[in-house]
Amino acid sequence: MLYHLLYPLSDTYSILNVFRYITFRTAYAAITALVLCFLFGPVFIRWLGKLQCLEEPSEWTPESHQKKRGTPTMGGLLILFAIIVPTLIWANLSNPYVQLILLVTVWLGGLGLLDDYLKVVRKYPKGLIGRYKLIGQIVLGTFVGCMLAFFPPDPEWATKTTVPFLKDFVIDFRWLYIPFIVFVLTGSSNAVNLTDGLDGLAIGLVALSG
Repeated sequence: MLYHLLYPLSDTYSILNVFRYITFRTAYAAITALVLCFLFGPVFIRWLGKLQCLEEPSEWTPESHQKKRGTPTMGGLLILFAIIVPTLIWANLSNPYVQLILLVTVWLGGLGLLDDYLKVVRKYPKGLIGRYKLIGQIVLGTFVGCMLAFFPPDPEWATKTTVPFLKDFVIDFRWLYIPFIVFVLTGSSNAVNLTDGLDGLAIGLVALSG
């Protein structure tokens, strides 16, 4: 939002030229997310407690997770809020990659919300059945893979990727590109979901998988 409002004025006000730099906008997006969590986190947690959205670990979960019994759950909503709002404020929303990452965030967040809703409100101990989660992830991964493969911003790099720290090392997945995207999205989202359970784990995994 700010990028689209202020960067066009950079010809008149040179200081606004900083909005062209991704590093500048990324830093301030991170600060915005931090401020939002500090401001709304405690209020949100109390609100979940009043709604009785409380953790009820299954009897087969590890003993270390049993200590979470009675603590507010559905905290993923706060994470989504802290990701989506700064992105809308600071990102270049005309960038197709930004549009796709917002779609991925909302889609997977919706699956998580439905899972928590079934557990907390409808009292289904297992929440959303695993195969339905997997179907949702595969559908999303297939759509994202097709968009990147068939409608890429840069056709030359449609099915290619580079390896960090290895100069001029390029991998072209060709027809394996879409299955690779499905694997990455499904694997990373499940890694976060399966490992989440103790305070501090989820947000670190979200940052790494993102």
